[in-house]
Amino acid sequence: MTNFAETAEDLYIVCEDLFKIHKSDDLEVVALRGLDLKVRGGELMAIVGASGSGKSTLLNILAGLDQPSAGRAFVGGRDLLTMTEPEIVNYRRSAVGFIWQQTGRNLIPYLTATQNIELPLVLDGVEAKVARERAMELLAAVNLENRSDHHPEQLSGGEQQRVSIAVALANRPPLLLADEPTGELDAIGADSIYQVLGDLNSRYGVTIIIVTHDPEIASRVNRVVAIRDGRTSMEIFRRVEQTGGVTQVVHDEYVLVDSAGRLQVPREFLDRLSISERAKLFLGEGRVEVLPDSVQRVPLEEN
Repeated sequence: MTNFAETAEDLYIVCEDLFKIHKSDDLEVVALRGLDLKVRGGELMAIVGASGSGKSTLLNILAGLDQPSAGRAFVGGRDLLTMTEPEIVNYRRSAVGFIWQQTGRNLIPYLTATQNIELPLVLDGVEAKVARERAMELLAAVNLENRSDHHPEQLSGGEQQRVSIAVALANRPPLLLADEPTGELDAIGADSIYQVLGDLNSRYGVTIIIVTHDPEIASRVNRVVAIRDGRTSMEIFRRVEQTGGVTQVVHDEYVLVDSAGRLQVPREFLDRLSISERAKLFLGEGRVEVLPDSVQRVPLEEN
């Protein structure tokens, strides 16, 4: 069974009642609407959701690329709402690695794979020899030792993205964020990226969050969190179960209740029950019943 008991020491990321409002001229767009999220240190998890659901906005906030409008957001004990500009710069350089979907945003085209990985280390004052050793270590970790002297244009899309992962981990950040890292890759290239991310998570204990549209992501990570309308709405946990000597992977699906007590009922459930603006709520024996407002309560049989 999944262990839901979490202590403050277990949690590396804590977001509570998080809001983000984008303003443009006279227009305001609410991207996050009281979002809650908790991520344990060393976890490999994914965030999914339709376009416009707020998942990329959340990732940008966690990366220090954007600031929330209200709420609480802590990463490794850092308060993302109160950090000064120098603190944000230091956070981006040392505490978080970021992988863009477009490989052209991750790599410098006139540098080799090795040089791309060395660059953030050299800029941070690391000695050339140490930087080279770290670059070779990471190239081996992403299975690209034989491509170390190749420029990005000489690499496939999947290879470029693996180098991008190595660049993001150059300064040993405890958090790695990936925004649609397989969005431009075929199935084989995507498989290689997920395999590498899993291996790096196991090897270095780095916390990894992947934002993706990939419907197969639940089989690749330990937990999937779905975002809908700017709030977390559902979680899927992957676990291994032994039944009659047979090992099988089981996915447990849960609807989330946020800190304000809000629960997002799946739209297909509401449609089937013809629930729109309001519903009746009853507390039963060990359960909560949600009924259309036009229906009288019919007691459910006890199990």
